[in-house]
Amino acid sequence: MSLKKKLIVLNTTIMLGLGSAFAIPSVKAESITDIQTQRTGIQSDISEAEQVIQQLKKEQSKMNTQIAQIESAMKENDQKIKDTKQEIKDTEKDIDSLKKEIKALEERIAKREEVLKERALSFQESGGDVEYLEVVLGSKSFGEFVNRVGAVATIVEADQQILSEQEADKADLEKKQATVEKKLQSLKDMEVELKGMQSQIKDQKAETVNMKAKIEKKESETEALKQSLENKDAGLEAQIASIRENIKKEEERKAAEKADLDRAAEEVSTSNSSSEGSSSSSNEESSSSSKGEASAKSSSKGESSSNSSKNSSAAKPAASKTETSSKPSSANTGSAITAGYKYIGNSTYKFGGGRTASDIANGLFDCSGFVAWAYKQAGVNLPASTDALKNAGRQVSKSQIQPGDLVFFNTYKTDGHVGIYVGGGKFIGSQSSTGVAIANMESGYWAGVFNGRVVRVN
Repeated sequence: MSLKKKLIVLNTTIMLGLGSAFAIPSVKAESITDIQTQRTGIQSDISEAEQVIQQLKKEQSKMNTQIAQIESAMKENDQKIKDTKQEIKDTEKDIDSLKKEIKALEERIAKREEVLKERALSFQESGGDVEYLEVVLGSKSFGEFVNRVGAVATIVEADQQILSEQEADKADLEKKQATVEKKLQSLKDMEVELKGMQSQIKDQKAETVNMKAKIEKKESETEALKQSLENKDAGLEAQIASIRENIKKEEERKAAEKADLDRAAEEVSTSNSSSEGSSSSSNEESSSSSKGEASAKSSSKGESSSNSSKNSSAAKPAASKTETSSKPSSANTGSAITAGYKYIGNSTYKFGGGRTASDIANGLFDCSGFVAWAYKQAGVNLPASTDALKNAGRQVSKSQIQPGDLVFFNTYKTDGHVGIYVGGGKFIGSQSSTGVAIANMESGYWAGVFNGRVVRVN
């Protein structure tokens, strides 16, 4: 083979080697860009998963607070039930004692009646076997007459005293019976209400615990998803590192091959330097080869710069997504209707609650306590009992109802529950099953127990 042909073959080999050396890394660089794009998407998903986890943790914290409030209310209601049962026992003892007093009183009354009957038979004003007049006129002397008249007067006065005592005992007896019976009935009603509320509160706790379990499950699933995404991201990162290492090795190998080819070309050129024609041809071809090499290098630099730009663009993390949520404007604290909105879904029914700073701070209210507190926020002082609230204003017809009116319901007793009408057939109040909430009084349970009493606060 002639020297010229050898040089052509040599230069062709060099060019092919250079082309291969720079083309392969370029292809792999594009693969890195694709993988980095995948990583950007995965990292965005990881960020979103972290946001979801944080939100779920907040919801868990809220649930834990609610459960603690419910357990506290249940504990206090349990104690109230125990106290009420004890009061019922004490009242029943009072009734037993009263029954003994009644029996003794009845015996005294019966004895008085016997005395009166005997006297009535002996001394009658008229119509009897022995009349007062006969007793008086039957005297044998004036002194006896006077004595008999005095005796009759004394007997009549004694009769009147007995009758007076008789009436007083009867009135006292009726009063004691009415008082004790009313107290006993009130305690029994309270016990029924407390047991009913306790049952509803237990249901509320069970529902809250169930919701918490669902949140924990969702958090666990999200954590698993996040871990899976992080593992995938780590795998892609390792893949990129492997590709870059392979590119480096490939470049080093091609550089070594190029160096060997350059040395071979130099040896061929040196061995044939005596021939000017060959040398000239060799120089021309070598010059051509140098230009080609320079062109290849320039091309490689362009591709490398382009790939570097792509990698830089792909490596930039996606703009973090921020959730925007429109928050309702803060409730007007001067309005009784909206004062309790902050407690919706964040309170617990407590019998006798809402009357201390601690209860209010922890969202513990009963129905009348809530109404009194809500109106106090509007600058109006109301009593904290359903019976007293019935007379806290003027009663209006159901057809005239308007927001702010008090509405009453027959639950465990007449007017056993009270709330504040908010409009649209709904009212806000502290219900034993939900705590502070807005309820529909036109359908369902509350429609069935609404008694039509509407009181407008003056």
